[in-house]
Amino acid sequence: MTRKATITIDGKTIEVPILKGSCGPDVLDIRNFYQETGMFCYDPGFTSTASCTSSITYINGDKGVLLYRGYPIEDLVEKCDFLEVAYLLLYGELPDIAQKESFEQSINHHTMVHEQLRSFFQGFRRDAHPMAIMVGVVGALSAFYHDSLDIYDPQQREIASHRLIAKMPTIAAMAYNYARGCPLPYPKNQLTYSQNFLNMMFAIPSEPYQINPVIARAMDIIFILHADHEQNASTSTVRLAGSSQANPFACIASGIAALWGPAHGGANEAVLSMLKQIGSVKNIPEYIERAKSKNDSFRLSGFGHRVYKNYDPRARIIRKACHDVLDQLKLSDPLLEIALELESIALKDPYFIEKKLYPNVDFYSGIMFKALEIPTSMFTVIFSVARTVGWIAQWNEMMADPAQKIGRPRQLYVGEKNRTFFKST
Repeated sequence: MTRKATITIDGKTIEVPILKGSCGPDVLDIRNFYQETGMFCYDPGFTSTASCTSSITYINGDKGVLLYRGYPIEDLVEKCDFLEVAYLLLYGELPDIAQKESFEQSINHHTMVHEQLRSFFQGFRRDAHPMAIMVGVVGALSAFYHDSLDIYDPQQREIASHRLIAKMPTIAAMAYNYARGCPLPYPKNQLTYSQNFLNMMFAIPSEPYQINPVIARAMDIIFILHADHEQNASTSTVRLAGSSQANPFACIASGIAALWGPAHGGANEAVLSMLKQIGSVKNIPEYIERAKSKNDSFRLSGFGHRVYKNYDPRARIIRKACHDVLDQLKLSDPLLEIALELESIALKDPYFIEKKLYPNVDFYSGIMFKALEIPTSMFTVIFSVARTVGWIAQWNEMMADPAQKIGRPRQLYVGEKNRTFFKST
């Protein structure tokens, strides 16, 4: 029997069905609320509104839980590589040996981009932000791959999905090398997904690039941890664009544009900016006290999380990977010294423990990228490479949902009422 809530407005009582998911809060079904009451619901940022049903990712921010298709993120990082996790997000189950081999072959088949597309890069200034290039080039894929634009054909949707997952590392590495005046790279399909990305980023024709297995594994972990994160701003943007029946390449380009916003994808860039602002290990106590003061606008970037009110489960995992990379490279860098000292203080200081301001995934990924000498402008690009898998999985789920409608949020209008037209002469 369906549970129902009763709402009384101006003496009229209506019943609202209560929907129950497999886990997480129950949801009021307000699809007929306007028809029954003549009222909309006001929810800026949609923070109390479920816009869809989904079986892909579950987050419990209070308990620090992140599940992909029901699997704890900790288990997936320990036992899977990125493409196995990508298969899981796309198809709902982990692949067997034959399925994994077939999936990897399909992804490898699509790693190159159309040769004519490479000329697109010449139209950008050398100092163009790589995210601007990503938005433009990914959106332009729809002009080259006409055989996978029919969104109602499951086979074409699958081909488009594989193409996007395969080509994103190539496009990202091309954007990076274009900015530094290096030749645009080609993929090497004998390498793993993460090894291939690193090779395209850093290899040059004149000398071979030696792939460090510790760094390749760390990059794989970063990809897994960022593959999906439920209905965040960029994922919701992909779904909203998809609800208009836009092609998949345009939808993913819209997700990249949303991710570009500093409030969403720029958190690890903010970590590096903060470290530069602090400037020296000896200045840390001053900035710690500023962060604690209610009268100071300074806040420590990379600590705490909007969703995770407990410890970010991804931070536990990436912390070890980050330290493995730092131990492997044995770097002497003032910013890294500041970061490690901040981490040590935050994990012990009663104020941070009480407020649950633990280092988050952005803190450690920012440090790791800095150690790898990846410029801050590329941080969000790497984020977008990983998140493409989640965007595509969410888009496919939306396309298969019979309850899906074109997105049309309502508003609380506060402008002028009907005005008498008057034009001065």
